[in-house]
Amino acid sequence: MKKIDAARKVIFICNGKKCCRYSKDIYKGFKELIKDNSLKKEVDIVDTDCTGNCKCAPVISLQPQNIWIGEVDEKDVKGIFKQYIL
Repeated sequence: MKKIDAARKVIFICNGKKCCRYSKDIYKGFKELIKDNSLKKEVDIVDTDCTGNCKCAPVISLQPQNIWIGEVDEKDVKGIFKQYIL
């Protein structure tokens, strides 16, 4: 058995049938911001299966804060990152 060092924060991005139409650009935006802010060991991004919130697509979840945000647009990523990740 080997212990895995987990990141302090995780961004879950829904990749369900409706969300996946938009999630690629959201993923790329968060990935760039993590890299630009040297937070690769502090923040992980995880694609998830459908979260059941299709009416609010695309949906992300920020953990450990347990914040859920729907109708996320690519242009919202920077503001979300500044408010909840930094």
